[in-house]
Amino acid sequence: MPTGQERATIVRRAVRVAVAASAGFYPLLYGAGLPVMALYALFAPIAVGLLSPVPGSGRQRVSVMLRALPPALVLATLGTLLAVQTWAAVGGMLAVGFVLAFAAVGGPRPAGVAPGLQLFYILACFPPYAPGTLGQRLAGLTLGVLALAACELLLPDPPAASYPERLARALGEAARGAAPGGVPPEKLREAGARLRLASVPPAERPAGAGRTDRALEQGGRAVRRLLDQLATLAETPPAGPDPASAALLDRVSELCATCARFLRTGTGPPVAGALEAAMRDFQAERVRLASGPPGERPPVEVLRRQSQVLALAESARMAEITTDIAVHGHPTEPAVPRRLFWYAELSTPRLWARRVTGNVTFRSVLFQNALRTALGLAAARAVAGSLDLSHGFWVLLAVLTLGRTTAGATWRAVRLAVAGNAAGALVAGALLIGLGPLTDAYAALLAPVMLVAFALGPLLGIAYAQGLFTLVVATAFAQIEPVTWRLSEARMIDVVTGSVIGLLCGLLAWPAGARREVHRAMAELLRVCAELVPVTAQALLTPADGSRAGPQTLHDGSRAAGPQTLPDGSRTAGTRTLPGVHRLRLAEAAYAQYRTEAPGEDTRTDWHAMLIAANHMLLGAHWLPRFGLRPEAGASAPAAAWAQATAEELVAETDRIAAELTGAPAPVRRWTAPDGPPPTPLSVDLEVWMTSLAHQLTRIDSSLTPPPGPDASPVTPSRRRTAPPG
Repeated sequence: MPTGQERATIVRRAVRVAVAASAGFYPLLYGAGLPVMALYALFAPIAVGLLSPVPGSGRQRVSVMLRALPPALVLATLGTLLAVQTWAAVGGMLAVGFVLAFAAVGGPRPAGVAPGLQLFYILACFPPYAPGTLGQRLAGLTLGVLALAACELLLPDPPAASYPERLARALGEAARGAAPGGVPPEKLREAGARLRLASVPPAERPAGAGRTDRALEQGGRAVRRLLDQLATLAETPPAGPDPASAALLDRVSELCATCARFLRTGTGPPVAGALEAAMRDFQAERVRLASGPPGERPPVEVLRRQSQVLALAESARMAEITTDIAVHGHPTEPAVPRRLFWYAELSTPRLWARRVTGNVTFRSVLFQNALRTALGLAAARAVAGSLDLSHGFWVLLAVLTLGRTTAGATWRAVRLAVAGNAAGALVAGALLIGLGPLTDAYAALLAPVMLVAFALGPLLGIAYAQGLFTLVVATAFAQIEPVTWRLSEARMIDVVTGSVIGLLCGLLAWPAGARREVHRAMAELLRVCAELVPVTAQALLTPADGSRAGPQTLHDGSRAAGPQTLPDGSRTAGTRTLPGVHRLRLAEAAYAQYRTEAPGEDTRTDWHAMLIAANHMLLGAHWLPRFGLRPEAGASAPAAAWAQATAEELVAETDRIAAELTGAPAPVRRWTAPDGPPPTPLSVDLEVWMTSLAHQLTRIDSSLTPPPGPDASPVTPSRRRTAPPG
């Protein structure tokens, strides 16, 4: 059931659309005597304001509507000219339908206005072929859109908090969490959850292809990770004195507070590179302490905690860079690592080109949806034209409004829509028979009927919406030309025809929607990212003296991890992450659609944990070779064997999970990380990273495996494999 705020939003929208439609329809029909212009002035607010509601505040929607007006005029002109022949109208519908549906790659606002633009072409492409009325059509369309824009300004919805403001609030919480005294872990995780795009209004989601939106979206993920890391750190009290970690946490707290203020005001940016310099000093101190006499070296627990602090500092550094790009529109300092900030130096046209070409694949749910929609609308136009259906426009309207991304959801929508239209047709038929040619009666009924239909339809469901919309159609057309009860019959036939076409398209083209695609996308994402684990482990096994690879020299002359080339001549893991970043985008898109299709189904599978694990691999592959603490003389033979075997096991376990996701044959194996510590010497950072990844894979595996029943036999030790013992 809609909440009180959602009900108020629906009612305000109904009032705006009803007032805008009435403001254009009545004066043009009864004052000017221009029925064609009046029809388009009535239809335009319904198409843009109701059938394809644009997300955002009043001013945001007005901006989108005004920018969409020129394309709407072009589409109405194109539809008017192509109505000369059925085949021409069908070809135009195929192209227009695909392009406008594929516009969803641009974000929620283009996706929201696209159905309305499609309806302008659909309405104009049906007979009669009357190019002489083009001027009236365009004038009526323009007046309708402008009237709705005026109503949006006069009766706006309350604005929602912007994403930069949400990000600033989360950074403020992170600043308090990193400071002494801190914030309870549950509050830190709640602050991170509020940055999830699913909990952000569509209009405020940073979903565009430009640098600013990409930086905000990446910054949101970095801050969420930072908050989760701070929560985990708060749950593990220090094992001993650690002034270095306390000092770095203070720098993180100061940076987060500065970034929050910078996002809100655009002034007072953080000092570029200051946190990275502090991280290098911190790492140099770790190297000095870890290479000291055995009796003076910090306990392993302290080193592990320092590794956690360094990892969260890297998350804060990424938040700093994304904040800089988001506020300025471009990086003022080089964004490192460049692979993760690949968009920072590219122009906006090139970024849009990448967004489009990256989704021109049958693996993209956006491409699938666009192709399904275009084929359905073209088939509906061909059927309506071939059978010469009266008011064939409603056939395409049914395909457009009742089509869903899964065959099951389409069938449920069609059943309710047909039932609602049947009831609405009976009431409308009785109304037309009872009132007959009394035009004044229909004129008096239209405005209140629209208000009731546009308010109660979304509140009560699709059956009521379809039935009430039938009444709106009957009272409107009865004023334009003489009609009988057969108008309701024609609408019923058209809706059923469109429903059948929509069902056939849903059955033939990706009937499972994103269900299969999310399994495939997540499996490919995990496989690609898992390849980074052994490469990163190899980088961290390189001796700190550079005997096996040249390490990076810090500004103070000390050595840190960060070999640019591995012993075999291959590049480091950080240079191989771009395929993983691309797979991550496709997996996120598939997951986003899947959650809208089945919000109450498959609640056990932890898809979000898969995205977190992939991010964990990608980020670790970048920052560990740069900052990871490595043994001074290289790892001992047992430690190196432990690390290599553990990396291989992590890859094998990831491949097994990926095979289980896609239904491919896979060996039955349940692997868990060893309980004891690894052999020494070994990079503590590598150990912490791989151990954390092992826990995440265990969580994912448990979500894929149904809980054993009372008669299930336990897994035998021979089928469980562990990493080599210490």
